[in-house]
Order: sequence, then C-alpha cells, then structure tokens
Amino acid sequence: MIQTLDLKHCLRIRQKLDMKTKPLGSLGKLETLANQLVLILSQGMSDEELEKAKFTIINPSISVFAGDHGIAGEGVSIAPSEVTGQMVANFAQGGAAICVLARQFGWRLNVVDCGILVPSNNTSVINCRLGESTAAFHQQAAMTHDQLDKGLANAGELVQRELSQGCNLFAFGEMGIGNTTSAAAIFSALSGVTPELAVGKGTGVSDEVVDKKRLLVEQALNLHQLSSNKPLEVLQCLGGFEIVHIVGAMLAVASAKKIIVVDGFIATAAAMVAIKIAPSSKDYMVFAHCSNEQGHQKMLEWLGVDPLLHLEMRLGEGSGAALALPIIHSALAIYNDMASFEEAEVTQVVK
Repeated sequence: MIQTLDLKHCLRIRQKLDMKTKPLGSLGKLETLANQLVLILSQGMSDEELEKAKFTIINPSISVFAGDHGIAGEGVSIAPSEVTGQMVANFAQGGAAICVLARQFGWRLNVVDCGILVPSNNTSVINCRLGESTAAFHQQAAMTHDQLDKGLANAGELVQRELSQGCNLFAFGEMGIGNTTSAAAIFSALSGVTPELAVGKGTGVSDEVVDKKRLLVEQALNLHQLSSNKPLEVLQCLGGFEIVHIVGAMLAVASAKKIIVVDGFIATAAAMVAIKIAPSSKDYMVFAHCSNEQGHQKMLEWLGVDPLLHLEMRLGEGSGAALALPIIHSALAIYNDMASFEEAEVTQVVK
C-alpha cells in the first residue's frame, strides 16, 4: 500500500525555508526540492522531532537494470542486441559513464541482469533473469504474466536489501538495445500521444529507422488494443525486462516512503506505469533531467513535472539521475545549515 504524503509539516517546512537569509524564493528550484525532500524524510515525525532534525541522504543507491528486447531484431537501433551484454560487462568492470559518475558522487552501484542474450559470468552482476529477451511486441506480448510478476517481485527484494543498509534515496538506470522503442510504445499507450510524437532517434538512428520505429509502435498498439487504465497489461505487452524491474523498484521505494530519483526517457516511462498503478508514488519522485530524446519533454509535460537539469543528454544508464545527487545534497544543506534572519541578526528582506 503506497500512502499519499502526510502534509502536516508542509507549512512549517515552507516557513523555515522562507525565513532563511535570502529574498523570498530566491533559490528557486532548490527551495522547491528542499521542501519535497524534507517532506518525504520527515514522514512520521512529530513537530518536536522536525524542529530538531538534520536531514541527510544515507547510502544512496543506483541500480542499472539490463534487458534485451525482441523488437531490436527489427533494426531499431544502430547497435545489435549483443551490445547489451557487452555493456553489462563494462558496468561490472567499472568502465561505463554511470560507473564514473557513481564513484564521483558516492552512489552505491548495482548492476542487474534482468534477461540478456548471454548471461554475465561476473559474480558482481545480480541475477534477476526473466529470460534471454522479450518477444517482439508488434507480433505478440513482450512477456508472459509470470515473467511480469517475477520481475516486479525481484525488484521489491532488491529494494528491501538496500533499505536494510539504511538507504533512503534510490535511482534506477537501464541498458537494453531497443528500449527507447519500448518506452515510446508505453508512453503512447498510457497517454494517447501518437507514435509520431513519442518515438525519437534513440541511439542516433537515421530518419528512415525512426519511421520504422513509429510503424512498429503503431502495429503494436493496433495489435494489443490496450487501455491506459490497465497499466500492468501495457507493461506486459510493450515493456522490457529492465523496465518491469524499474517499475517494481519504484513502487517498493514509494511504499517504504523513501526518495526516488527518476532518470531519463526509459525511467520516466517506468515512472508513468508506476504512477498509473499507484498515483501516490509520484509524491516520492524527483525528476532528475530532461533527456534529449524527442518524447521525454512530452512525457514530463504529461506528468506535470519540472526536471532539475537540462544537459541535452540521452545516454540512459541512470546518468542523469546520478548527476542530481549533489543538487539534492545542496538542497538539504540549505534547509539544515543556512541561518535564519533571526539567527544571523539580519534585517528580514521583504519581497
């Protein structure tokens, strides 16, 4: 059961931020972020506990879920499916962008095989395999109901493992050749946005391949006749093994009342599914960045959210989420440590 955020501390948190030594609202999104973070982290506290508390991020965890896609066999990417497994090996060896960023900012990194063509032989890769690949979703459902259920359960267990280490902030990345096509299909099915607007260039394909991707998504939508009110059915028919795990992980984190940092296009598609399943899960989500993938801005607009960063990235892996961590630390530092007008004996600025 995912509970809506208790807003009883909302006014106190806002007042504390407003009384810092600055013009009202002058720290912009940093104040909005601080308000959200403290509201999440103060759930269950009394008024007295709130006044004394210092809010910090503990053992931040980022998990990169990898899965291969049957739709990749239709030539929707510049890379073959084998690259998914090769990148998993790169993650395990610490050589990928997300590995560098995780080390830079202090994330604990998990690499998870959700179902790739060739299983990893690296013992540091977590085995959550649902198969070798999803089916081509324009011909049949991407996965079975049992695979869907197992993926959601796997993700919940991974989150519980991190919670047992005290983690209170989670991010989720992905790797899977073909997964921008899957994410675009999910976006179209849940929002009604046409494939023409939802589908983009992914890894950097040609205009002709973009047209092919749009056609495949249209074929899938026509085949499955999905309802936006049945998000699990949308996920089963159009999703990837890695996307299923991200959905399950997001729901588990929200159920635990911890913070979710949402990455780019693929992760936001997963967030859309999670929010459709449990609308209150959105309360716990911080949207890290706006990807350069065509449909991502439209996703964010549909969700009515404002991301922290606009860096023209489209890598995936959780890279945008990783970059949000120092901003999150900064927002909490402002809340915890910045003096009030009274404490600093500064005349209060009137807007």
